[in-house]
Amino acid sequence: MARHLGRDTVVTGTRRIKSVEDSIRDTEEPEHQLRRNLSALDLTVFGVGVIIGTGIFVLTGEVAKTDSGPAVPISFVIAGIVCGLAALCYAEFASTVPVAGSAYTFSYATLGEFVAWIIGWDLVLELALGAATVSVGWSGYLNQLLGDLGIPLPTSIAGETATVNIPAIFIALVMTGVLILGIKLSSRVTSIIVAIKLLIVLMVIGVGVFYVKAANYKPFIPPAKPGESGSGLSAPLIQTLFGFTPTTFGVGGVLAGAAIVFFAFIGFDIVATAAEETKNPKRDLPRGIIGSLAICTLLYVLVSLVVVGMQHYTELSTTAPLADAFRSVGLTFFSGLISVGALAGLTSVVLILMLGQSRVLFAMSRDHLLPPRLGAVHPRYGTPYKITIITGIVVAVLAGFIPLSTLAELVNIGTLFAFVLVSIAVIILRRTRPDLPRSFRVPLVPVLPIASALASFYLMLNLPGETWIRFFVWMVIGIVLYVAYGRRRSRLAAGGSLDPARAEEREAARRRG
Repeated sequence: MARHLGRDTVVTGTRRIKSVEDSIRDTEEPEHQLRRNLSALDLTVFGVGVIIGTGIFVLTGEVAKTDSGPAVPISFVIAGIVCGLAALCYAEFASTVPVAGSAYTFSYATLGEFVAWIIGWDLVLELALGAATVSVGWSGYLNQLLGDLGIPLPTSIAGETATVNIPAIFIALVMTGVLILGIKLSSRVTSIIVAIKLLIVLMVIGVGVFYVKAANYKPFIPPAKPGESGSGLSAPLIQTLFGFTPTTFGVGGVLAGAAIVFFAFIGFDIVATAAEETKNPKRDLPRGIIGSLAICTLLYVLVSLVVVGMQHYTELSTTAPLADAFRSVGLTFFSGLISVGALAGLTSVVLILMLGQSRVLFAMSRDHLLPPRLGAVHPRYGTPYKITIITGIVVAVLAGFIPLSTLAELVNIGTLFAFVLVSIAVIILRRTRPDLPRSFRVPLVPVLPIASALASFYLMLNLPGETWIRFFVWMVIGIVLYVAYGRRRSRLAAGGSLDPARAEEREAARRRG
């Protein structure tokens, strides 16, 4: 038997679904009300700021040299299409449910509280760990740049192998301060950083095109050859389950390259976490999500075409391919500028990942799945400052004291898992709430959402078995926390509601109607 709490919020014996109306109504609570300062341009800048980072500065060379050859632009196009399918699903949800929390909030309205908690816990894996990982990368690029200037920092305090990574801690705490001071300031800081980054990327394209050699594109798709097979838990799960033999180059190599460069696109989903701070979310969120992804896909394709044209794919650097390609043709000055662009790029990624993390935890706190006091909004700056501070401290500690290279794949599996659930949720909400106004609609439902879910799950299968084990362990920890705290204290807990007085009024109105 189901109990109704409010117009559409339903609680069954094991499943609690929070209605879209209640989710939107919660945004009007004074103590949990965020300020709406963002436009479609701001959201697009956020998306570009978080997507263009390590991927464009590193993965281009790695994938070209080991998987795709000169056909790496095709790998980027395939990955962009897969991400585009997920982006369409995010755009529909974000315009229909313009509430902070992204996939967490979407799941709460369709799949129920338990799944919402799981996806919220999963997003912690993606966003906090991702921000810490990028902070460590930022430290490495900073030290490389200082080394070029003749003043490198000791490796004991900078870089991934540092005992205490001081620059990584520094950037995490500085970005925390920026986020506390207001979403508009965060947007302005990101705009400046993204402008620098885009200028560097456009410089790579505009200058590098004059040094392209047609011979470097031949053969565009190198002949396929057997790849290195993993063993045990280090092997991709798809290989363990189905005996799939990996290949390098050829069509198989291009597809394998797409699975790798896919992760260069991760970040557009974070745009949805800023829904409550957007002036016109129903119009601007789809524009921001799809626009940022389209811009980044085009830039990735153009940059990869130029880089593999400047330097033969067999000679590309796997750590700094753009800078090394310019150095190979004698343009050492531009090589230094590219390092500056990489540093700026990672700065914006840290900022936006922490923004997304704080907004997801804010939404969970408002639903009492986490202590509600943590979700308090600063009276002057209009930001969830307590949660932002906690997020910043956790990211700083992770980045400063733990080498994260072995855990980086957890960020990927967490993101893909979110993509799968959001794609499924679009189909469910279309059937359960066809009456909801949707300013953006995914075309060809259910075909495209199913294709999005299957494509994301396929990429999950390409991750090592040990990553799956770590993922399940993390999920088990989350389930224990939910049972011990969230399930009993949730605003949809048995005998409770989102607001008892408000729920009684709406229930009485429902009976009269």
